[in-house]
Amino acid sequence: MKSSTLARVIQVSLIISASTCSYMSFAQDNQLKEVVSAGKKINQSASISQQKVNQLTEQTQTKLQAFKTVNKELDGLQVYNQQMQIQLQHQLAQIDELSVSMQQVSIIERQISPLMASMISTLEIFVELDVPFLEQEREKRINDLKSMITRADIPVSEKFRRVLEAYQVEVDYGRTIEAYTGLLAVNGSERDVDFLRIGRVSLVYKTRDGNTLGVWQQSTKNWQALDGDYRLAINKGLRIARKQLAPDLMIVPINAE
Repeated sequence: MKSSTLARVIQVSLIISASTCSYMSFAQDNQLKEVVSAGKKINQSASISQQKVNQLTEQTQTKLQAFKTVNKELDGLQVYNQQMQIQLQHQLAQIDELSVSMQQVSIIERQISPLMASMISTLEIFVELDVPFLEQEREKRINDLKSMITRADIPVSEKFRRVLEAYQVEVDYGRTIEAYTGLLAVNGSERDVDFLRIGRVSLVYKTRDGNTLGVWQQSTKNWQALDGDYRLAINKGLRIARKQLAPDLMIVPINAE
């Protein structure tokens, strides 16, 4: 009787132990699943966080690069601004100098106009007293200067340049040789003649037929006849002046003062 009771007690104990073990195993499985699930969620959250971190890092790097670029541009602009400031100072100084120069130019213009008028008048007198060569051309040049000096559409600088140019032409006459044709009253009749000018020291003429020769005498303001001994020399001088012969020595009558 006692043995049967003991066996039942043992059997019940085993059943309880098995039930307990089964329950504990089931509880552990549930805990493990919860841990695994929690781990997955943590990993997912960590992955999402890492992505956000990567995006923020990329954005930060982009903005940092843009910031560096802007800083470089700013440095360049500062250097450029300093250069422009220096140039501006120089330009302002030049403006001041030009302002002073313009004031001086106004004064000079007021003074130079009477000077040019006096120069033209002096040149006209000089031509009237000079050896009478190229009379029409020289008179026209002076008349053009007189007309120009009163015109308002020509700047003062251009007027002065033309006056100096006329003076230069007259200076050049004194060191050149020239041949030209024209009309001259010879023995009471107007004749076509060839003129030969050698600087201002000699002005001679020869009629087209070569029969009549003459030289200008500045002292008497008149033409003087030449004999035929000068005919070859005058012909040679005319050919040299017209570049038909090479420059050479020749004998010509000298203007007697």
